[in-house]
Amino acid sequence: MGASFSALFIDQDAVSSSSPCLGDLPESCVASIIQHLDPPEICKLAKLNRAFSAASWADFVWESKLPPNYHILVHKILGFVPQNLGKRDIYTRLCRPNTFDGGTKKVWLHKSTGGVCMSISSKGLQITGVDDRRYWNHIPTNESRFHSIAYLRQIWWFEVNGEVEFPFPVGTYSVFFRLQLGRASRGFGRGICDPEQVHGWDIKPVRFQLWTSGDKHSTCECSLSEAGKWFHYHVGDFNVENPNSSTKIKLSMTQIDCTHTKGGLCLDSVVIYPSAFRERLKHKGCLKCTKPCCHMLHSI
Repeated sequence: MGASFSALFIDQDAVSSSSPCLGDLPESCVASIIQHLDPPEICKLAKLNRAFSAASWADFVWESKLPPNYHILVHKILGFVPQNLGKRDIYTRLCRPNTFDGGTKKVWLHKSTGGVCMSISSKGLQITGVDDRRYWNHIPTNESRFHSIAYLRQIWWFEVNGEVEFPFPVGTYSVFFRLQLGRASRGFGRGICDPEQVHGWDIKPVRFQLWTSGDKHSTCECSLSEAGKWFHYHVGDFNVENPNSSTKIKLSMTQIDCTHTKGGLCLDSVVIYPSAFRERLKHKGCLKCTKPCCHMLHSI
């Protein structure tokens, strides 16, 4: 079967003009076949010949890849609904990191799955004491999608809050804080980490909380560890059943035991991915699983 499949991709110029080839397939037939492939595979096959190239632009092929509520997403992200763009162009534009809410949030489609992903920068979060340089500093870095992170030098009361309202497509989503212990910097052309100011995180765990539409509430805890590497700390999950209205979520991260100070923490962002992405983060070794609190509330 492998040999037969490979034969389909023989250089067309090497085949006799009287022999049937892929270029003889009707465009509609090719489009019906490739719509079952992932977007990157479709784009690769588009380079094969004219028939595949033309078929790769068929609207119904990309309609099946776009989220069902893509009209709402386009209006929310771009601020207008483009009239002359084909579905492939719309998919391409939505796959780019699109910035909104004053540059504090970015949203994009995962190129292979079409899943909606979002990132909220540290400047889009409410951080206690962030305007006092004795406690916090904003540091420019290429290790962030927003090219800036918030660095905690030292504080007694650690509290970070955030919220977002967005028309997520139907599905289950996971929320994470992207954090690193140790100040991030660059030296000799590579990223380095200074763990000198890291302290206080091994005494008491950090508490993560998530509130979603429908008054759902979950609480979990995790001790921050392993300086020098960015980790995604899992806050919780939420479900979306109605894609035609915006889902509102609130989240927080706190360590408010004032018997000791804590410091040396880099806060990059909050990220929201389809829950299936958790396995990818785990495979990359950058996922920190939190433990639900024994008094977790399912509704309030």
